[in-house]
Amino acid sequence: MKRRLLLAASLLPLGARAQLGSPVPQGSGPGVHSPNSPFAPLPQRNDVIPWSLLTSVKTRVEKNKVLPVFQPEQLALNQKSQRLQGFMMPLEPGERQRHFLLSSVPLSCNFCVPGGPESMVEVRTREPVRYTLDPVVVEGRFAVLSDDPYGLYYRITDAVGVK
Repeated sequence: MKRRLLLAASLLPLGARAQLGSPVPQGSGPGVHSPNSPFAPLPQRNDVIPWSLLTSVKTRVEKNKVLPVFQPEQLALNQKSQRLQGFMMPLEPGERQRHFLLSSVPLSCNFCVPGGPESMVEVRTREPVRYTLDPVVVEGRFAVLSDDPYGLYYRITDAVGVK
């Protein structure tokens, strides 16, 4: 019986496993900057959305999906031009990126996700942005996603790099 339960839980999305209290490893929750990281944490900036606002989203389980439950402060960002600071997670090889994830913490492993969907934002840029391990700031149209097929909670489109 226990083996069947573990197998069934392993077929669920990661966030749903967390809801079930499954012993299967999870990648949910806000990213945590490792004190052993060779990369400095994000510097404080007042001109960007704070990650604490994005990562405070709640979730609910509906059928076999974990869906976000946004607070009014998060919904107020929707469909407006916003700035966000984070670490690039390329989705394709190359030194210049047009489509990547922006994370609240740097990657500590090329095969590990640094946090859950609340600590990452999908970014699509107008012009390619040079990949860097340093924090970047992008500005573009921010979207709050209530039921994204990839499980993402946030997206920025038509983005440009900001100094």
